[in-house]
Amino acid sequence: MFFIINPAVNEANDVCLIAAWIHGDPRKVVYPTDSHGQFCGQQGTPNANKAILFYFNILGPSLRGTHYAIMFLYNNSYWEYYRQFCKPVAHVLRDEDCPSMIVPSRPFLQRCFPDFITRNGTLTVANKTDFKDGLGKTRSVIDLRDAANGITSLLDAKEVGMKIFEDYASSWYWILIGLVITMVVSLAFILLLRFTAGVLLWLIIFGVIAVVGYGIWHCYWEFSTLRGKPHSDGDVTISDIGFQTDFRVYLQLSQTWLILMISLSVIEAVIIVILIFLRRRVRIAIALLEEGSRAIGYIMSTLFYPIITFVLLAICIAYWAVIAVFLASSGDAVYKVMSTQDKCMYANLTCDPETFSLTNVTTVCPGSQCTFAFYGGESLYHHYIFVLQLCNLLVFLWLVNFTIALGQCTLAGAFASYYWALKKPQDIPSCPLFSSFSRAVRYHTGSLAFGSLILALVQMFRIVLEYLDHKLKGAHNAFARFLICCLKCCFWCLEHFIKFMNRNAYIMMAIYGKSFCTSAKDAFFLLMRNVVRVAVLDKVTDFLLFLGKVLISGSVGVLAFFFFTRKIPVIQEEVPSLNYYWVPLLTVILGSYLIAHGFFNVYAMCVDTLFLCFCEDLERNDGSPLKPFYMSPQLHRILRREQGAKLYASS
Repeated sequence: MFFIINPAVNEANDVCLIAAWIHGDPRKVVYPTDSHGQFCGQQGTPNANKAILFYFNILGPSLRGTHYAIMFLYNNSYWEYYRQFCKPVAHVLRDEDCPSMIVPSRPFLQRCFPDFITRNGTLTVANKTDFKDGLGKTRSVIDLRDAANGITSLLDAKEVGMKIFEDYASSWYWILIGLVITMVVSLAFILLLRFTAGVLLWLIIFGVIAVVGYGIWHCYWEFSTLRGKPHSDGDVTISDIGFQTDFRVYLQLSQTWLILMISLSVIEAVIIVILIFLRRRVRIAIALLEEGSRAIGYIMSTLFYPIITFVLLAICIAYWAVIAVFLASSGDAVYKVMSTQDKCMYANLTCDPETFSLTNVTTVCPGSQCTFAFYGGESLYHHYIFVLQLCNLLVFLWLVNFTIALGQCTLAGAFASYYWALKKPQDIPSCPLFSSFSRAVRYHTGSLAFGSLILALVQMFRIVLEYLDHKLKGAHNAFARFLICCLKCCFWCLEHFIKFMNRNAYIMMAIYGKSFCTSAKDAFFLLMRNVVRVAVLDKVTDFLLFLGKVLISGSVGVLAFFFFTRKIPVIQEEVPSLNYYWVPLLTVILGSYLIAHGFFNVYAMCVDTLFLCFCEDLERNDGSPLKPFYMSPQLHRILRREQGAKLYASS
C-alpha cells in the first residue's frame, strides 16, 4: 500500500529501478567467479559442481615457475594430486598453467583462504611452512603477510559469530521475556505519569537545587580550610602554576574552590529565578504531561502504531538495498590481457576471449592470456552508475522521511480528536487511530511527500558534505576544511529546524486539513506567540522521557545481568549455558531502550499535539457558553489561576 499511495516517490525512482533491473545481476555480488567470469556452484554452468573458488595464484605472477611448483613435480605421487589444480589445456603444461603453490585452506564465503598465521613478522601456513629469508623480501609475499592478519581475523570472526548464534539459539526465549517486561513497564510508566509527572518533576528540580547547594557549601568549606592553613598553597593562583596535566594540583588551590563556588552560586541563582518567574509555565507543562497520559489511556492502540512504522521502514530499507545491489552488479564481463612479461605492450588492455587466439598478442607476448577482470562497461549507463546510486539514496531518504511523517500525522490526528472532544471520553470518535490514518492517506499524501522531500534534500546535502570532508582529511588546505566544517554545522542546524517545523506542520495538518505550507506557517506563528511555553514544555518533556528511557532500560538491564550471570538463586537452574553472557544481555538492554523509545515517541507526539491544541483553544475560545474551552478541567483550573494572577498583578 505504501508505494501505491505515494506516486511522486515511485516516479522519481522509476529510472533507478528499470535500469538496475535490466542491467543488474545480484549473483555477481554474492557468488565468486572464475577467470572466465563464470559463477562457482551455479546450475547450468561448467562450474555447477565446483562451489568454492580456488585462488589460482594468490602470491601473484612473480612466483610462477619457482621451486615451490617444481618441488611437487619431483614426486609422481605429488604430481597426480597437484595436476588436478592445473588448467585443462591441450598443449604441454607450462608454468602459467598451474598454480604457483598449494597450501591448506579453509572455506569462507565460498572462497578458499589459506590457513595463515603470523608470528614475529614470519608468515606461517598451517603451522608448517614459514616464509622468510629471500622469499620474505618479495613484494607478493609482503602483501600476503599484510593480508594474513585480516584473513585470520575474518575466519576468527566467523567462529565467534557461530558462538554468538548458539547463544541466541539457547537464550532467545529469555530475551523475549525481557523485552515483554520492558513493554509492560513502559506502558505502566506512561499511564502512571498522570499521577506522578508533577511529583517526579518537582522532586528532580528540588533535588538539583539541593545538590547544587551542597556543592556551594563544600566549595566554601574547602576554600576556608585552604585559606586558614599556614604555609599552604592557598595563596597561590592558577596563573602561577600554569597548565598541569595532573588536575589534582588545582584542587590544592583556594582560588579553584572560589571559582567553583561562584559558578555554582550563579547556577543556583539562575535556577531559582527561572522557577520564580516560570512556575506557572512549569505547572502547565506538568498538566499537559498528565493530560497526555490520560489521552493514551483512552487511545491505547496508538502505542502499537510504531510496529506499523517499523514494518514500513523495513520495506524501505529492503527496497533500497535491492536497488543498490542491482546497480552495483550492473555491467558485462570485462576481459583483459594478462602477461608474465613486464614489458608487454598489450598488458591490461581489454580483449575478447573468443577471438583472442586469432590475434598476434600471444606471438608478441608469449604466455599472455585473456582473463576475466571485472564486471563493468564503457557505455553511458555505466559511467553514470554512481549518479544513479546517489538518486537511489535520495529516494531512500525520501521514503524513510515519508514513513515517519505518515506516522506523525496519523498520531497527531488521533490525539487531536481526543482534545477537541467537548465531553471526554463520551465524544471521542470510535477507532480514532484508524480514522486518522485513513485521512492522512486520502487527503495528505502530497503534503507529507513535499515535507519529506525538503528534509531528504537537506540530509542528502549533509551526506555529500561528509563525503567531501572525508576526502579532504588528508588535504593541507585549511580554508577548505574550515568551510566544510561551517557548512556541516549549518546544515545540521537546518536539518533539526526542518524536523521541528515538519513535526508541528503535520500536527496542524491533522487538526485543520490544510496544505503543508499553510500548516507550517500557522504552526510557526502559533509557536512564536507561545515561545516561552514551547521552551519550558520541550525541555520538561525531553528530560522526563530521557529519564524514563534510562530508568526502564537500566532496570531491565540490571535484572538481565543478574539472571544471565546466575546471581538469582531462585531461577538459577533455568539459565541457559552461554558462550558469552553479554550477547543476550546487550540484546536485552538495546531492545529495551528501543522499545521504550518507541513508546515514549508516541507519548511525546501526544504531548506536542495537545500543546498546539491547547494554544489554539486559548486563541479561538474564551470559556463562555458560546465559545467554551475544550481543555480538560485540570488545565482549565491552572489557566484560571494564571489569569487571576495576571489580573491581580495589573491591578
